[in-house]
Amino acid sequence: MANLTLDIIHQHSNFTLTVKQQLSTQGIIGIFGHSGSGKSTLLRIIAGLETNSVGSVIFADKALQNTSQSLFVSPEQRNIGLVFQNSRLFPHLTVADNLKFAQQRCKSATLSLTEIIELTQLSSLLSQLPAQLSGGEQQRVALARAILAEPKLLLLDEPLSALDQHHKINLLALLKTIQQQLKIPMLYVSHSLAELQQISAQLLILSHGEVIDFGNTHQVIHRLNHDKDHALINQQTSLSLLIKQHHSQQALTQLSLSKQQSLYLPLLDENQHPLGSQLRCFIFANDISITLHEPSESSIVNHLPGIITQLSKQSTHSVLVTVQCAEQAFFVLISQRSQQKLSLQKNDQVFIQFKASAIRTLAHNHHFIEE
Repeated sequence: MANLTLDIIHQHSNFTLTVKQQLSTQGIIGIFGHSGSGKSTLLRIIAGLETNSVGSVIFADKALQNTSQSLFVSPEQRNIGLVFQNSRLFPHLTVADNLKFAQQRCKSATLSLTEIIELTQLSSLLSQLPAQLSGGEQQRVALARAILAEPKLLLLDEPLSALDQHHKINLLALLKTIQQQLKIPMLYVSHSLAELQQISAQLLILSHGEVIDFGNTHQVIHRLNHDKDHALINQQTSLSLLIKQHHSQQALTQLSLSKQQSLYLPLLDENQHPLGSQLRCFIFANDISITLHEPSESSIVNHLPGIITQLSKQSTHSVLVTVQCAEQAFFVLISQRSQQKLSLQKNDQVFIQFKASAIRTLAHNHHFIEE
């Protein structure tokens, strides 16, 4: 497991990017922030495409840049792959020739071309030219080409931004599979927290050219719920839960929250989501409500007992309530009027409730909604 250590300052026009951070490059690290926060610039610095940044970039104990020592390793010598928003394929070459070109540039190739073609599901497209491919197909080719160069680190700069929702979901699943099988560390840039929540184990948050948080994806998202200064996200509860049971007659899938408690969401495909596998999902804070008594006659399938651990005033009209249910914190956005009506206070025992359809996940296309 290699570390990426960044200590850089990059100035361009009226914008300054300042990053001093050490990243343990294991799995997929998400980089999140609104447009103009410095996400793409950071990737370009790591890849060696920005020559006027000041400071140091060290990857796997090797200095790639150190301006105090006049050291700058060229992009082609860094062994770092970069996949852009558009595929940037050679338009005059077929898919097969685009891939062969990438493999030939790798001096000591160890990956099988056939294996990567199968992994990225390109077998039926090898004779096609890029212009004959859909956007999703082009990005699969670009991803395969980047992998065949056998980079030690793969940078992904909003590779799905031009795709429709169906292709986004398929490619996100493909990226997870590739990372798990090939063990290539990845930095994945996106302005969509929904995408990053699905695939990244760790999350780096940029705002106005500065790192404001880094850590476990779920924990970072929950901290952002309380960040009124930056207001980067729709407040939510971010979860990774085991699939406990599929109830086909009820059209529901049961997730394990604790030994005694479960959550229910619309039925998942059992072949794609076997029992015991982990599912990442999230629930917007305004999709959860609070009651003082356990609902006994309700169409809402999810209701959990919990204790209020925090109340945070969001505006003159709203309050964010943190409710601890078993070992999981849930975040509930209610009106100040509702708080006063229920006389909600810290340490109160309450029940939260939400519909099955409020649990949003990559597995349900129509539930996977952008921020």
